[in-house]
Amino acid sequence: MADSTLNAIRIKVRRLTRSPSEAQITNAQIDEYINTFVQYDFPEHLRLFNLRETHTFYTTPYVDTYASNTILTSPLEDFVQRYLTVHDPIFVDGYQVTLSQNRNEFFSWWPQNRFVQRVGTGDGVTLAFTGTLSQIPVLRNFVNFTSIDNFNNGLVLKDIPFNSSFGNLVVPDQPDPGLLDPFNNINYVTGVFTLTFPSAPGQNQLIESRTLPFQPSRPTSVLFFDGEFIVRPVPDKVYPVQFEVYRRPTELLAINQSPELQEWWQYISASAAKKIFEDRSDYDSVEQIMPLVKEQEVLILRRTIVQQTKERTATIYTDSLQGVNASYNWGQGGF
Repeated sequence: MADSTLNAIRIKVRRLTRSPSEAQITNAQIDEYINTFVQYDFPEHLRLFNLRETHTFYTTPYVDTYASNTILTSPLEDFVQRYLTVHDPIFVDGYQVTLSQNRNEFFSWWPQNRFVQRVGTGDGVTLAFTGTLSQIPVLRNFVNFTSIDNFNNGLVLKDIPFNSSFGNLVVPDQPDPGLLDPFNNINYVTGVFTLTFPSAPGQNQLIESRTLPFQPSRPTSVLFFDGEFIVRPVPDKVYPVQFEVYRRPTELLAINQSPELQEWWQYISASAAKKIFEDRSDYDSVEQIMPLVKEQEVLILRRTIVQQTKERTATIYTDSLQGVNASYNWGQGGF
């Protein structure tokens, strides 16, 4: 079988760029051009059938948001870097559910109206208050405690989740304390809270909580937006969430490593050479190599085109039409 390893790609790049010597360009520099193309350019030029796969993460009880930049989301670590796009169908515990990318649509199905509860009254002196919310459990990132101080200034404490059960209560824009604050926290499941305002609520001023209570259950809708997955209803237990993604190709690190499909190697070589010419401002050579790049692009795309040729574009009528055609053809064959 023809050599398609990283070493073969390096040799091809040197031949195409007329750079046989390490003094002209080192192997490390060539590898950087190769992997820049493989990881960033290749998947944007070609969304290949072979780069589409299923991905699964698992929910945590009472947690509705899953993303690579939030806690409790190790299954989605670096998700937006490793995967390009998210696609239907999406399943929760084996049941197909709705996938939306529109916040307006999703939150019209699942309103975020807050429940307001009076949890205390100020006396102009007391800073610290404790109590228990009446409607539980409550959603993380949707907890506020508010009042007014002696000088008619608003007082606000909001939650920053610490884990699935507890969150810290902080003044807005205050940094995350990192540890659970014993004097400012909320238990999302039981509703028990302890809070300390920065200044005392005024005499007879109401202290109110604004929360989003929920009834946990198996999710039936998923929103994907800004690299985050938001599920509704909020899960009551651990559920697998499976969907389809386009992923980035794997970078080439070992000298004997081949691309995931060996047929890609000439396309990668020509495209890496093109990048080298661009950085040298050798635009005549860029023009000369473009026919080779495009030829290899067409050849690589052929596998995906043939694979998908017989697939009909899915519509709301697809299943019923297939049934009609099947019956019609069966009837024709009966005569």
